[in-house]
Amino acid sequence: MVSASGSYYLPHKAKWPIIGSLGLFTFMIGFSMKVLGFGGGGFLLILGLLIVLGMMVGWFGEVIHESVARLYNEQVDRSFRWGMIWFIASEVMFFAGFFGALFYIRMYAVPWLGGEGTTGVGQFTHLLWPDYAPEWPTNGPAHVGGKFEPMEAWGIPALNTLILLSSGATVTWAHWGLLQNNRDQFIKGLIFTIALGVTFVLLQAYEYYHAYTEMGLTLGAGVYGSTFFMLTGFHGMHVTIGAIFLTVVLLRAMRGHFDPEHHFAFEGAAWYWHFVDVVWLGLFIFVYWL
Repeated sequence: MVSASGSYYLPHKAKWPIIGSLGLFTFMIGFSMKVLGFGGGGFLLILGLLIVLGMMVGWFGEVIHESVARLYNEQVDRSFRWGMIWFIASEVMFFAGFFGALFYIRMYAVPWLGGEGTTGVGQFTHLLWPDYAPEWPTNGPAHVGGKFEPMEAWGIPALNTLILLSSGATVTWAHWGLLQNNRDQFIKGLIFTIALGVTFVLLQAYEYYHAYTEMGLTLGAGVYGSTFFMLTGFHGMHVTIGAIFLTVVLLRAMRGHFDPEHHFAFEGAAWYWHFVDVVWLGLFIFVYWL
């Protein structure tokens, strides 16, 4: 509800936060039981996931209804924007941790294990294996996952870079259409962006299949394999989330939602998508190329 002064929005009593908490708790208990080998863990894991998904559909549905009913004032709109900004900032820190780990391993840990900066060259190689070479990617003995081929940059990764950069252009084109009250351009731009995002994920899935079946590159293939799959895998998950986000916006757009002055849900999705694009450029340069 809006206060008498119209300066803030007071949300009604909501059941969704406690439902979401129960769902997450059930999911984590099920996951823990599954990992430890207890019976029923898989059931609780799936049940918790379904509860969380139901919470998201119900809660977001209420927010959409309230937004369409124009119950939010300018201050609430600013709150949504700042919330999205801080959410994306937290995602930046999330990926910064993984990029920082990659940087530390390549620039400090690997050279140090090879003897750089120490009194004796190679004096720590006995901690790993004979004839260790401080090179990236690190290939150890075959029996501990050292026999693999590093991922090349010029192929699917380069194609996926072009796809994501193109999707950034199409989502901007969609935004222009909305600002000009051109709903046809708005909807077509969203469709193109979602299609490019799905194509990216499918190509990445094929890249993973090729890496596991033909290149010997797996999550257990040393520190190179673990950093490669952690960084690219989490990014692929974010692309998937962004595509879902944009799909919801598309369905709303087809129902006549949004206008040039009232469309933060789309703007939030577009911000998130551009963030995903920027992260991929960093991945392409520092994980695949250099």
